[in-house]
Amino acid sequence: MANVDAAVVAPSDEQRLAELGYKQELSRTWSGFQNFAISFTIISILAGCFTTYGQAWNNGGPIAISWGWPLISIPILIIGFCMSELVSAYPTAGGIYWWASKLGGAGWGWFTGWFNLIGLVAVTASVDYGAATFLNLTLGAFDFNLFNGVSGDFLSGTFWLFLIVLGFHALVNIAGSHLVARINGISVWWHVAGVAVILLVLIFVPDHHASANFVFTERFNNSGFSAGGTGTAMFWFYVLPLGFLLTQYTITGFDSCAHISEETHGASDAAAKGVWRSIFYSAIFGWLVLLAITFAATNVDAINKAAAGGEFVSVAILDQALSTGWLKVILVISTVGQLFCGAACLTSASRMCYAFSRDGAVPGWRIWSKVNTKRVPQNAVLFMAFWAAIITVPAYFPNASGVPVAFYAVVSIAVIGLYIAYVIPIFLRWRMGDAFEPGPWNLGNKYKWMCLFSTVWVAIITVIFILPTTPAGVPWNDEFDWNAVNYAPLVTGGVIAAVGIWWLVSAKHTFTGPRHTIAELDAELGERDFPADGPPPTTAPAGA
Repeated sequence: MANVDAAVVAPSDEQRLAELGYKQELSRTWSGFQNFAISFTIISILAGCFTTYGQAWNNGGPIAISWGWPLISIPILIIGFCMSELVSAYPTAGGIYWWASKLGGAGWGWFTGWFNLIGLVAVTASVDYGAATFLNLTLGAFDFNLFNGVSGDFLSGTFWLFLIVLGFHALVNIAGSHLVARINGISVWWHVAGVAVILLVLIFVPDHHASANFVFTERFNNSGFSAGGTGTAMFWFYVLPLGFLLTQYTITGFDSCAHISEETHGASDAAAKGVWRSIFYSAIFGWLVLLAITFAATNVDAINKAAAGGEFVSVAILDQALSTGWLKVILVISTVGQLFCGAACLTSASRMCYAFSRDGAVPGWRIWSKVNTKRVPQNAVLFMAFWAAIITVPAYFPNASGVPVAFYAVVSIAVIGLYIAYVIPIFLRWRMGDAFEPGPWNLGNKYKWMCLFSTVWVAIITVIFILPTTPAGVPWNDEFDWNAVNYAPLVTGGVIAAVGIWWLVSAKHTFTGPRHTIAELDAELGERDFPADGPPPTTAPAGA
């Protein structure tokens, strides 16, 4: 994609933003390609395809990967098309919750915003934890075992490395929006080149490859459920769907195109295309990577033994198929890609926090809605990084099997939070029907079935990903262990219950949806000194 001439599009971008009620406070320096790049980076097939590969391998086996990935990519792309139409109509940093407020009212916007915030915190946490895990593995491959030696345990050591990675990403984001945009541009090419290298290595280096019959028909059940059976109803309707977390988690975070729309030239068109294109290209390249890894899986017994000991399945496959030198090459490529991804996730999370705070929905909203001299929401960056660290604390405590259950729980929180937030405005747009005023990129009449399908799909996956992922996580089982619990429903449900009570008791009287900051900022000059956690001025929602 070619860069858009800022001199030509900036006035229309700012005019459209003013029509939606906001001043141009953030720096509009991102091109359409860079907008696409942040979602492509957050999706990061070098992250999810490696870190959650074992979820599909153990819950379904090769068929959950070879067939599961392309089949699950289709409904995700449909969701992306629906979101593209919305961001084209409403290109604001608030993105999803702004759409919900506009289409359904303040209450819908309130809950959508909190689901989105939970999901963005969790996706930042999960990506940075995965990056820390692979960085720890990579350092170990080069005989630098500092983060194992400090604690004597890989999972605990990885947690400390995770905090360092998270802090580094916070510093990168605070350094400036233009720097982050450039990093995301580099990240796209790193992902494209990295995928090419990985494919070439896995095609030509291994001495043997698995058969097509193995890759496209073999089934595994290493979950512990149903006594390992692969022909039971339990396998097809419980175990195998758990394996779909690989696809549903990897291809997420594409709402970042909306969160960065106030910093993008020609946002009504560029951000809309960025959403669906990031999904489409990630689905294609990700499938190629997953097939290459699965074709390299020839020593199944050794792989399963390593996985039972807590090793990442993708790494176990590479370790069996490649020499130490080539293993190091792929580990470095994947780890750097994941580090790019983590930085982009924190960018998206901070912009959502900034926008939601700007409209008075977050405690301490005046603090998190400030921008520094570089026009970066520095406080929001630090706030999101802090909560990403907090929800990952259970990962510090190892369990008997060594399996990173806490990591998969955070992954589930990300999927549940983000996809519920995605689908609420999609449902509201469907409910509004032809009264909706579309932007330059729209679905036409296709919205009627696409929006309804998206709503049903998200309802299904929400149920799937709150389920226990191991028998030890089922409360009434004899082997029940709190360290094996999928705490996704506890965290997500707990936060939503708290903000629901908050809404009923107080917020519904003060939160009226997106604020018209042009009028408010003009009125606030030289006056009002509200406490940091006090209520924002009550104003009419945008579009009222």
